[in-house]
Amino acid sequence: MSKFENVSVATKANVYFDGKCVSYSLELADGTKKSVGVIQPASLTFGTAAPEIMELVAGEAKVTLPGASEAVTYRGGESFEVPGDSSFDIEVIETMHYICHYG
Repeated sequence: MSKFENVSVATKANVYFDGKCVSYSLELADGTKKSVGVIQPASLTFGTAAPEIMELVAGEAKVTLPGASEAVTYRGGESFEVPGDSSFDIEVIETMHYICHYG
């Protein structure tokens, strides 16, 4: 997906991990919430409240999902699912542009 139509965008960025991750919150016309952002190369742990689908638009990352013993590499054009009320480890190898789909 290269663009969203008819969305509301929060004008203040969500900045995490000392600026290594910056995203913007979106709300589509039907009420669906998403975020779009960039993660710079780093090793980070993210917590989730709701289930998420992380869609990589570009970049490369190694992701260790809950219950997994080994990381899996994802690249632009691929995605992974994260359960709600959990966390995942991510090692961003190449600057990652992403869309996070909630719910």
